[in-house]
Amino acid sequence: MLTSRSDQEMNVLSMDTLHHRFQQFQKTVWFNLFCYLWTGLFSFLAFAPISLSHFVWIAPFGLFWLSLKYHGSYKKLFYHGLLIGVVFYSISFHWIIHMSITFGNFPYPVAVLILLFAGLLFSLKFPIFMLSFSFLSGKIGRHSVWVAGFCGLLSELIGPQLFPWYWGNLAAGNLILAQNVEITGVYGISFLVFVVSYTLFQSNPWHWKEIFRSKEKRNQYLRFIAFPSLLLLAFIVSGIILFKKWENVKPVKSLNVLVIQPDAPLSFRDGREVKESIEALMARIERLAEEGVVRMGKKPDLIVLPEAGVPFFSAHNTPVTTIARRLYWHRFDSLMFLLANKYKANVFFNEIDAGYKGTPGSRNLRYYNNNVLYDPNGDRRDAYQKKFLLMFGEYMPFDFLYDLSQQTGRFEPGLTHNLIRYYTPEDKDKSPKGLHLGWIDTENLNHETVRSYYEPAKTELKEAGKFLPLICYEVILPEFVREFRTAGNPEFIANLTNDKWYGTTTESDQHMELGRLRSIELRRWMVRSTNSGITANIDHLGRFVGGKKTGLMTAETLSETIDVIDSPPTFYTQYGNLIPWVMLGLTGIYYLNLLIGIKKGNKGIS
Repeated sequence: MLTSRSDQEMNVLSMDTLHHRFQQFQKTVWFNLFCYLWTGLFSFLAFAPISLSHFVWIAPFGLFWLSLKYHGSYKKLFYHGLLIGVVFYSISFHWIIHMSITFGNFPYPVAVLILLFAGLLFSLKFPIFMLSFSFLSGKIGRHSVWVAGFCGLLSELIGPQLFPWYWGNLAAGNLILAQNVEITGVYGISFLVFVVSYTLFQSNPWHWKEIFRSKEKRNQYLRFIAFPSLLLLAFIVSGIILFKKWENVKPVKSLNVLVIQPDAPLSFRDGREVKESIEALMARIERLAEEGVVRMGKKPDLIVLPEAGVPFFSAHNTPVTTIARRLYWHRFDSLMFLLANKYKANVFFNEIDAGYKGTPGSRNLRYYNNNVLYDPNGDRRDAYQKKFLLMFGEYMPFDFLYDLSQQTGRFEPGLTHNLIRYYTPEDKDKSPKGLHLGWIDTENLNHETVRSYYEPAKTELKEAGKFLPLICYEVILPEFVREFRTAGNPEFIANLTNDKWYGTTTESDQHMELGRLRSIELRRWMVRSTNSGITANIDHLGRFVGGKKTGLMTAETLSETIDVIDSPPTFYTQYGNLIPWVMLGLTGIYYLNLLIGIKKGNKGIS
């Protein structure tokens, strides 16, 4: 017994010594750097592709430590919040350097400066949190757990971001917690993260001896953790119920989808002739389609090619794309037509389109990032022009910036949120009288001749349904995606993306992870087609279909059967971030009332 008690005393003494050293460390500049790295590193580890989502619960500790250290010193809090943002960007979004070098042709030192500038400009949610948390926790003096959740939610709802990521995205690596975005959106999980994280932060081992020695302290601690524990339990139970509910939903139909990842070059300025490069690409697309259909063992209902799968060209034959600006290429048009007719499949692909904004003239010429569907007869049907453009990638906010990055596009946003109709052929085996034409035949045959050859193969079509088209960056914007609800209730989502600008960095995994939640929010399967990876199909529970996804910088296909879920629009689709905003509004009113009361009380005392 004496030995046991002696060991306990030694452990307490050791803990006290460690606590004292940590308190001394907190007073140094090195501790600030420790906090920056803590939050940046653990956030990165919780994020894709590493996806150790449990680290999200301790990642905000760096924010809490600095908020306490510089409590009430708002200039310092703002400054340190920005530095945490820069460190986070440098670790998690390091691929901005690769993009700046590849896309903008900037030298390495300038690319690093661009990364640091992005961290300063688009990480304001860190200082917003630290300022609001320090102010409210100091003024109100209670409800500290709810204050942490409120400030975390506030910072994410009002903080500007170029590449929107949320603490909820990091926690949503847990499939059960992720199911809640159907109701609360990703912001709801962010609120949970800050509530639980602050509870863990305050449950540090320095206080354990006091808690376990005093009944009063023990009861006080149990009251402190009661709300966070119940909230976490509510999210877990809700997630399980939603998972079981949707797991047991029977699809109304299925579609055979062939996704082609062609690994198209970013440009044709690689020392070879343009003709040689583009011909190799088009032949590769044709070969990949044939191999994919053989592997599938049946003809697909839908063939999907990615954004910039055939870069720099249009398959839309108009006066603008042929005369005002030579974008139209008849062989591109013919290949898409041939794929549709050979397999009697819908073909959904990406192109550059052009038109006039106002009266015809060079000053009014505009370009569009365009998705279009060819029906199983090869006829051009619905198109969708990208509506939410990526700043610095597809447009510059100021004209003089185009001189700095000449590869940045001068695109115009589309005008409508529209769904894409697809079709079912009456006779899926109907063929031309002779052999099928191939890519090589289009060199000597114009598009009109190719179409005439397949005239006898035309079959009756009926509209089969509609799907939601998203281009690249749009898929990571939950508020934008739900705007399509005005166009109707889609059967599935098709996301066409080109991430090749980012090489083999973690960007492709992060892009995939940020977009994955759209399937859960809408409860719709997603077909994600990328130029160079990562291509995958995602079900309505947020899982990779068949556990399959393509590699990076590879040319390959993915053939899967996707299911169509017949269900009314989800709560999130209809009401968006209503719950987070209501929580924010009501809490804000309550805190404002408290602050007014405290101010009046102080005046009365004086």
